[in-house]
Amino acid sequence: MDLSSSTVLILLLFCCCCRSTHDPSYCSAEIVVPNGGPWGYWGTVERCPSGYAIGFSLKIEPYQGSHVDNDDTSLNGIRLICSDGAFISSTVSKWGTWSGRYYCPRSGKMVAFSLRVEVPQGLGDDTAANNIKFLCEDQEELVGNSHEWGKFGPWSTECHYGICGIQTRVEAEQGPNDDTALNDVVFCCC
Repeated sequence: MDLSSSTVLILLLFCCCCRSTHDPSYCSAEIVVPNGGPWGYWGTVERCPSGYAIGFSLKIEPYQGSHVDNDDTSLNGIRLICSDGAFISSTVSKWGTWSGRYYCPRSGKMVAFSLRVEVPQGLGDDTAANNIKFLCEDQEELVGNSHEWGKFGPWSTECHYGICGIQTRVEAEQGPNDDTALNDVVFCCC
């Protein structure tokens, strides 16, 4: 069977872009934490075109109220701000709005992170990942402004040359069922 070059290109694009699991081969080195949420699929890896991450912004859904039918998702996306001026993010869910920007002092590198995650709630409203904090190379902590559900887990190891890429695990919209949005994240080291 003879495949045309356009068919081969389409197949290659499909195989490269539609991964459903985390693939560390897209990073030369990576940092992870053990407490990420269990739901969703891994998005594509996005990298700073050049340079490293110096700041971030979060996509956050506001508290939806205490009524039993209200569904909180909390953290819906993480956007890195690169030293070359680029903004990058992996998969992002639809709810919420982007927060202000947080920067390491003196354009320093972000080198480690900790994720705030709520454990599965059984019959209650699951939110999974709720906030994140980063460690700058000068050891200053940058903490996001998302919700306080759950606990911050341990710090990741440090990227010696800084963080320069991101891959997120996000649960797709569940219709009338419980939505969690962003569940986990992995960062590439430069």
